[in-house]
Amino acid sequence: MKYQDEYRDPELAERIVSAINKKSRTPVRFMEVCGTHTVAIFRSGLKELLRETITLISGPGCPVCVTSPEDIDRAIKLCREPDVTVATFGDLMRVPGSESSLHQEKARGADVRMVYASMDALELARKHQDRRIVMIGIGFETTVPTIAAAVYQAQQEGLDNFLVFSAHKLLPPALDALLAGEEVRIDGFICPGHVTTIIGTEPYQEVVDRYGKPCAISGFEPVDILQSIDMLVSQIEEQRCEVEIQYARAVHSEGNPKARQLMEEVFEQTDGLWRGLGSLPQSGLKLRGKYRTHAAESHYDLTVPPTDEMPGCRCGEVLRGVCTPPECALFREHCNPTNPYGPCMVSTEGTCAAYFKYHLE
Repeated sequence: MKYQDEYRDPELAERIVSAINKKSRTPVRFMEVCGTHTVAIFRSGLKELLRETITLISGPGCPVCVTSPEDIDRAIKLCREPDVTVATFGDLMRVPGSESSLHQEKARGADVRMVYASMDALELARKHQDRRIVMIGIGFETTVPTIAAAVYQAQQEGLDNFLVFSAHKLLPPALDALLAGEEVRIDGFICPGHVTTIIGTEPYQEVVDRYGKPCAISGFEPVDILQSIDMLVSQIEEQRCEVEIQYARAVHSEGNPKARQLMEEVFEQTDGLWRGLGSLPQSGLKLRGKYRTHAAESHYDLTVPPTDEMPGCRCGEVLRGVCTPPECALFREHCNPTNPYGPCMVSTEGTCAAYFKYHLE
């Protein structure tokens, strides 16, 4: 795997850092909108290598973190149904709702299963046809095709007991909301390579055209991220504004047409409720009419009251890039990975967890 060695080459990283620092003259603030990028930036110490003109800020790129408290409460409500087995990805287990979490409900006897893929949940439906298996669908466009494939397969097999509660989020509307809100200055985006392998570059072009902010589609190794920062700095200094693909070994401008076709076959866009950003038009997904029998809300009342952030928790502001975790009074002493108070500390991709693990100040 030559490319892996290349993109972890410390000498290459040093050369790119030197090039960035020589050309960077204009003070800029770049937002990475992927939790995997956030962790890689901290783990590799990239912030400390860049000159003071470059500030990196973390955005709403952790799918567990942006899941709204109301959707957590809906998942909890589902697992309290006597005939339901809830299947979920691991990080969501400990995210607090208004009064409980899936982890606490499991400890009280609810049938909550941690799965690694949507097909694991489908296999549960095959084995336990006397129960309804509800997959909690979270994640951005990267994971949506896998959930769509499971729903499609369930319908082909006549597995009516396989249901999905869709709390999926679409990334481009979040970028639009961040820029339209003007709450924090963002001069460019480091965009996630895995999402872009699915959706292609066109959605980012709309951000570039509307707001004049450059985007670089980045891989996940330190050299990938540094090359993406170099692209953004070059655009700023040369007064250009484009969507550039750094992660060319995986990303194509058209994305993955087959994956998008499957997504569009099974899901349709709807308004999405985000932690920290509120309700964003056309930023969520729901099952289309043909597949509505597999929607959890078609079988259960998922009405829950509106829920505020927990007192003192600033996860919403962290997700918008308004503040850093150390600016939260709960950080480290009252909120830590052993005793997480908010989702940004729960998820391994959360900004608070990354600060706690890698940031010594």
